[in-house]
This record gives sequence, C-alpha cells and structure tokens, in this order.
Amino acid sequence: MLQEAVSNILELHSYIIARTDARVKDYPLMQGPVKMNLILLSYVIISVYIGPRLMTNRKPLQLKTAMIVYNLCMVLLNAYIVYEFMMSGWATTYTWRCDLIDTSNSPETLRMIRVSWLFYFSKYIELLDTVFFVLRKKQSQITFLHVFHHSFMPWSWWWGITLTPAGGMGCFHAMVNAGVHVIMYFYYLLSAAGPRFQKFLWWKKYMTAIQLTQFVLVSVHISQYYFMEKCDYQVPLWIHLIWMYGVFFFLLFSNFWIQAYIKGKRLPTTQDKPKQNGSTSEPITVEANGKHLGNGNAHNYTNGKIVFGKVKEI
Repeated sequence: MLQEAVSNILELHSYIIARTDARVKDYPLMQGPVKMNLILLSYVIISVYIGPRLMTNRKPLQLKTAMIVYNLCMVLLNAYIVYEFMMSGWATTYTWRCDLIDTSNSPETLRMIRVSWLFYFSKYIELLDTVFFVLRKKQSQITFLHVFHHSFMPWSWWWGITLTPAGGMGCFHAMVNAGVHVIMYFYYLLSAAGPRFQKFLWWKKYMTAIQLTQFVLVSVHISQYYFMEKCDYQVPLWIHLIWMYGVFFFLLFSNFWIQAYIKGKRLPTTQDKPKQNGSTSEPITVEANGKHLGNGNAHNYTNGKIVFGKVKEI
C-alpha cells in the first residue's frame, strides 16, 4: 500500500513537471511543487506551534524600525506590480472582458509572465506579517483565517503560474489585490511610525470598505465568463475558484462590517490605535487605543466581537 502511494505521488510529480509551462521553468520555486509545499508547511507549523512556544518565556520584541522598512518596501513592491500588470496588458491591449491566456513569446506576454510570477513571489514575502505577530507575541492575531489566507494564496497561485502563467481573466484579481495592498501597507506604515502619525489614520474604518470593493470587482469581473457565449483559452477551474474566493471573502468582510460598524455602532475615532502590522486576509481591527478610558480599560473589535482588557501601549 505504501509503495503504491509513493509510486502515485512520484507519477503525479512527473506529470506536473511535464506540464509546467516552459516560459517559467527557470524562475525560482517553479521547478516543482516540493519546495513550495515545504515552505508553506513550515510556515504553518512555525506560526501555529513552534513560534509561539519559543516566545512563551521571552519578552515581545518591538521591531518598530523593521516594520517601517518592511511596510514601505511592500507599498513600493505592490505599486510596481500594479504598474507592470497595467503595462503588460490591462492598460494596453486587454478588453477587461474575455481576455485570453496567451501562449506566445511576445515581449508583452513575457512581461505579463514576469509580473505574474512577481505577484506570486510577493505572497512569500507577506509571510513576514505572521513573523511580526509571533515575535511581538500577538498570537491572538494569528487566526485560522490569517494562516489559511497566507498559505493558500501562494499555494493556489503556484498552480496558476505553472500551468497558465500568461494573462487571461484570472490575473485581474492579482492586479486588484496588489492595488489594495498598496493602500493597506501604507496604512500599516503610518501606524508603525508612531503616535505622531495617528491623526492621519482617521480613515481606518474605510479600509474594510476598500476590501469589500476589491471582492466585488473581482467577483463581477470573473462572473462575465458565465454569461459569454464563447470565451476560449481559459481554465474553467481557475474561473470557478476565483469567483468562489471573491464571494466567500465578501460575505466574511460584510459580516465584520455589520457586526462592528452597524450592530456594534462602531464609529471611527482618532483615539483608536490600530495594528502596527496587519494582514489583508482579515478586517482591520483595533488592538488598543493606548489611552485610559474611565476605569482604565480599553476595548477592541475582533471579528465583530468586543473584547475588553487593560490598556497598554503597543
């Protein structure tokens, strides 16, 4: 039984290698699924088990400078990704409707492949979001949703880059996601910069609205496929997964909006001190406001629930 299972795995691996698009075979992490799976498996184990246990008897690290540099780099990287997506098709030759997967070696196609791979690779860099949470002992922020999003995105994109790296309707959500990341990491940058920048974070509430807009755009765009008489050179599986992903997160974030801002009557205030480094896989939340409120307690909203605790500077 074991020998048969190993044989099937090796056969599947050989099949994947044979199907890998020749135009991406020389890119890092594109020589097979083994390295990708090992990295993501290690990420989950370290984030959930090893990291928190290593930090149990240690003081949380501040990492202010590191987070400022990291968030600034992520703003610049995602802005560059958006620009490259636009220049390699979405602002030049694409129709924003049934845009086909390109199998040629034209300069524009190769440029699209490069930026698609760069978007994929950026998802590994984003794993540092979790590293900061672990080192700062913010384990409550490492939710199932956080870990799932950060591991599932690079895993799923590896298959897309391996089989269909150039264009198509499926890469639209990557461009939109990178654009949202520019805004969000800029928010985290200001937050990490210290108290003197808190007055510039009055728009915290609208981050959730930006996230909701992202999922609407992605879902509406990909839904066109179901109403077209003909749209060849697509991978239906990618279309279905992107649509489900957009709808799933739209519902999730909508529930947060209702619980936190409607039922909870949450109003944005300049008193709130936001997370200094967060994840785009979950709604923007408030850890503590950093100021005493009456009896010395502060409150925050996490997944639509109010949690009370002592005020402390972050």
